[in-house]
Formats: sequence, structure tokens, C-alpha cells
Amino acid sequence: MPSATGRALAGTASAACALTLLSACGTSADGGDTTSDGKVRLDVNGRPPTTQAFERELFDEHVQRFEEANPDIDIVPHEGFMDPQTFSAKLAGGKLEDVFYVYFTDARSLIERGQAADITDAVQDMPHREDVQDGLMEVFQDADGRQFGLPTANYSMGLLYNRELFEEAGLDPDDPPATWEEVREAADAVSGLGEGTVGYADFSKGNQGGWHFTAELYSRGGRIAEEADGGWKAAFNTDDGRDVLQTLHDMRFEDGSMGGRQLLEAEDAQRMMGAGELGMYIAAADNISTIAKQFGGRYEDYGLAPMPGEGATLLGGEGYMVNPGATPEQVEAGVRWIQWKYLNPETIERDVVAHVENDLPVGLPMPPTPDIWKGGVRERIEGVKEANANVPMDNYAGYMEAAPEMEGVIEPPQAQEVYAVLDSVMQAVLTDEDADIDRLLDDAEEKVDGVYSGS
Repeated sequence: MPSATGRALAGTASAACALTLLSACGTSADGGDTTSDGKVRLDVNGRPPTTQAFERELFDEHVQRFEEANPDIDIVPHEGFMDPQTFSAKLAGGKLEDVFYVYFTDARSLIERGQAADITDAVQDMPHREDVQDGLMEVFQDADGRQFGLPTANYSMGLLYNRELFEEAGLDPDDPPATWEEVREAADAVSGLGEGTVGYADFSKGNQGGWHFTAELYSRGGRIAEEADGGWKAAFNTDDGRDVLQTLHDMRFEDGSMGGRQLLEAEDAQRMMGAGELGMYIAAADNISTIAKQFGGRYEDYGLAPMPGEGATLLGGEGYMVNPGATPEQVEAGVRWIQWKYLNPETIERDVVAHVENDLPVGLPMPPTPDIWKGGVRERIEGVKEANANVPMDNYAGYMEAAPEMEGVIEPPQAQEVYAVLDSVMQAVLTDEDADIDRLLDDAEEKVDGVYSGS
């Protein structure tokens, strides 16, 4: 989040904000709200770095097109996104852009701390406001339904599987597992192929073990945390939590379908998938393109199914909020920019063409056709995707058909701290045949409650 405010000004702003609400102190990244010719100046972040040549060129083209359509606004783009560790200091020091990127998991805390502008009035007549999924809009709302940001992309977890290995194991790749019992059976069949083939993989390092435990718990109807007495407390020490861990333990040690190598992270599973050595793991759709582009996989070899079970799917994503110190004119301009670039079917359609022309994947349930829409616009975007697809969309049809009906639940508060605790639980269950699941959950519950209480 670049800045050009002077050191003296930044120091003064920081001191003042230590005594007052931050919402009264935020200013544009460069301290000005208009240009010399009277345009509304809007500093925005999210510009890709020069190392991402295609993405940066597309972003800059968006800026040019937007300014041509909105001659009263001057977009000043900045590289970078949001670092939660430095966000408050940058806001207090006047170094935060007028429009800034945010993860779903950070939106609520920013709203509660007054660190984002109320944009409710500005979005009332926003084009396609009613076409965005209600649940995603609610991520950026307070308890009174006031709007403080807009979602621009999301992901949900599903079951990523190797269709080729399914066929070799006598499984139907067009009928993937729909329950955790079926996952276990399919993993056993795939691992039975031998030659080092692993039926199912799971993570247990780098906070990714806790992340996957969360996704698997949601799929069974459980939750990681619940609100209590104005705060949060752990909610995973339940039968659902035990079932998650017992299933993994049994697949690992009774069935032998998870292989001997553990302490895995995402890259390990992606590499195994690319090498044709792994049957399944839970993932978002972007893993498919990573496997194909970085680990030698073929798009046609992979399928994506809904999360097993009858519960929810872990939902994540991103959006943009407006600096609380922005002027009313900048708030209005910020909403116009976010809508035009990210929530605009016409922009998406142009981006699809650009992706196809540059041999980039179109057809996956991810950008450039983010699954943030509902109703007729969702059908429109899916039609554009299908007409331009250069990857096998049928492989993900079940996932896409289930998405509108499946409940999505975002990550728990203070997710990374919670995941760090739960990593150790996943590690124990996957490496120790004699792991005491009840004790592991008891200990983790105490630690997570400590995270939430600040002790």
C-alpha cells in the first residue's frame, strides 16, 4: 500500500488517531482528493506487479477504459493488496489507498473498528447490485445491514480428484464420492493400484492443516467457533470434530490409503496430482490451473465435485472497501470503480476473450468468470464461459450445479491463529497411530479459547 504523505504529516496523523477513532483519520494514499483539473482523484490498490505481465496489462486497460467512460474520475493505481499486520498503521498514517482490497475474513473486524467507509447510499442504485449473491454481500454488512464493501471474487472448497486414476481403479469418474464414507472407499480403491499411488491426501503444516480440518468439519455440519457473551469460543470439540479426525486416522492407519509421507502442504498435493500419484484431496478450483501450469498436469485428467457430506462448504474470497476518510465524492467514485471493474458482466466478457487469446484457462469456476452471481446474470456468465471454454467444463459440472444450493460458511475469526493450533491436531492424527483424539480436541479447545480471550 504505497504512500506519498510526508513523514511529519504521517506522524501527526498517527498521534491523533491514537486518541480518536481511526475512521476520522484515514486519508487518500497521496493526501489529495481532487486533481488540478477538478477530477476526483481515486487511489486504488490491487494492480498486479510487472512479473505478472498479462494481468498487469489487463488491469491498466481497465483503468483506461474506466476513465474514458468516467471522465470526471482519475484512477491512480498502486501495486499490492492488504497486509493485516500493517493495515491499521497505514490507515492512521494517511497511507491507505481510497479503495483497498480485503479478504472476507477481515471485513467484519474492519467494520467493527470503523476502518471502512459506509457505502450504503452509494450502492443503492449501483448497476447489478441485485445480481450479486446475497450471502456474499452480507460479508460486508454490519448488524444493521449497512454496506461497507463489495465482494469481487470467491472460492468454495470441493473434492478435487484424478479422473484417470478413478478409471484405473474401477471407479466412475462421472460419479465422484458424495459422502465421507464414499471418499474412504474410493481412496482405498485408488491406493490399491500400488506403485506408490495415494488415495487421499490431507494437509497438516503451515496452518493448512487447521484450514482443511475447518473445511471438513463444515462439510459435516460442524463449526470451528461460535459467538458467546459478546465474543467467540471454540465449537469444534464435538462428535463432528471427532468424526473428522477418526476418519482421517482410520484412512491413514487402518486402510493405508493416505500413504506414509505426511506433514503435507498444498504444493505437495499439487505435485502428487501432477505426477499422477494422488487420487483426491479437498481444494478450490484454482488448484486445477496450478497443477496444470506448474506441475505438468492435464486439465482433462481432473474433476471437481462438491464437498462430501450434507453440511456446508468453506467459503473464502475477496472484495474491496473504501477508506473511511474518503470524501463523499471519492466514496461514490470508489463504488463506480469497483462495480465497473469487478461486478460488471461486460467487463467479464471482455476479459474472457483476452484470456482465450492468451491461451489462459476459461471454464473453471474461478476468474475471469467468478461465481459471485445469481439468477439471470449467473446464467449469462455461465453461457459466456461455456461458449469460450478451453478446459473440460463437464469435469466440474457437479460442483457448479451444487454451488447455488450449498451453504457457504467463511473462515472463523482469527483464522490463522486458530489454524496454527489445529495443525498440531492434524499432525498427531496423521502421524501417531495411538493418538488420543479426545485429548487432542480438549487441548486444542483450551488453546483456541485462549486465542479468543487474548490469554
